[in-house]
Amino acid sequence: MTQVHGHRGCADGVPPNTIPAFLRAAATRCHWVEMDVVRTGDRQLLVSHEPWMDHATCVDPEGRSFSEAHGRSLNLYKMPLAEIQRYGVRPEGGDGVPHPKPTLAGVVAALRQWSLGTDAPMPGFNIEVKSDPAWYGMYQPPPGDLAQAVLEEMDAQQITEQSLVQCFDPAVLEALHERNAGLPLALLVDNLGGVQDNLERLGFTPAYYSVPFFLVTAALVAELRERGIALLTWTVNGRADMQRMIGLGVDGLITDRPGEAMELLHAY
Repeated sequence: MTQVHGHRGCADGVPPNTIPAFLRAAATRCHWVEMDVVRTGDRQLLVSHEPWMDHATCVDPEGRSFSEAHGRSLNLYKMPLAEIQRYGVRPEGGDGVPHPKPTLAGVVAALRQWSLGTDAPMPGFNIEVKSDPAWYGMYQPPPGDLAQAVLEEMDAQQITEQSLVQCFDPAVLEALHERNAGLPLALLVDNLGGVQDNLERLGFTPAYYSVPFFLVTAALVAELRERGIALLTWTVNGRADMQRMIGLGVDGLITDRPGEAMELLHAY
């Protein structure tokens, strides 16, 4: 059965990758919440799509916007958490109330409290590790150090058994697999290369292959099933696209609209 992943939480008038977004996603009873993580200057695991302040959605401590160049200079890998959380994130394309970038620990605590209050199971955690070879040593630690930080925090928060980790950077996935061969890992792919070419970038077979929805075909689903690899697809926001992905039997559908996806899934 297709499972629904709330992309950076839920796009519902709140900033993505913030605690309100994850709580709204959980309220839809989606199976997973998907989030991006980077590391701060004081070695905290922070939920953020970029390892800097995105000028399009972030505001400074006084609530003011800033330039793209200034945002890039606000290097989260060099900043302590307390300084980072003086800044806020607004809803994309809106002027709503800004919220600070949370830590992974903060998100887990909020969802755990939500679960206890609603008597509903906590969703699983789809953790995307943001990494790029061009960022090594500047916006992030080396792949092995970053992988170790992710594994240690997952263990500290007691969510390892409820998590999968995805990344575009094969070096990070290799480091994760070397340290915990049982952890489900997903190779993120955004190119037109075939499955074989992309898998050859890894020295092991990942649990998941994660691609944009417009690359998903019945042939791709069949090929991955033959290889014993599950298929994740993103970011599926159109109703017709959701229906097509469910009909093709993808294993995970990552969407900004988990509530609508859940309704379609129950109706299918």
